Amino acid sequence: MQRRIGFTLIELVVVVMILGILVAIAAPKMVNIMGDATDNSARQTLNAIRDAIETYASQHSGDYPPGDTEANFRSAVEEFLRGPFPKCPVGSGDDTVTFGSGTSPMSADDLASWKYNPDNGEFIINSTDLSEDGSTAYGDW
Repeated sequence: MQRRIGFTLIELVVVVMILGILVAIAAPKMVNIMGDATDNSARQTLNAIRDAIETYASQHSGDYPPGDTEANFRSAVEEFLRGPFPKCPVGSGDDTVTFGSGTSPMSADDLASWKYNPDNGEFIINSTDLSEDGSTAYGDW
């Protein structure tokens, strides 16, 4: 009788089934981790820019960075940021800024990544997409 070296079909099917079960358990957790990382990145970036705006105001007698042009706003704030003006990790994913005005709270309109109100220093993520937990729009942070 000759002895064969290798795996039987049943052994291979069992291994594939075990791997399938492990992937089915791990994949949803990986998706949630990626979403949570994106949300955390968005919060950290938003806080860094807000801190730069407040630092600018504290060093300029309470005046907020100019909102007449995007270039003027960027040059005023970049002095207080580490590195270049950041891209938004959600929404359109670029670094463009639109401007609002007045004293009422701004709302997101998805026209750019960021939105800034030079009248009161408010700075938001300009996205109506919902955060990973689905409870809050990024523009409401």
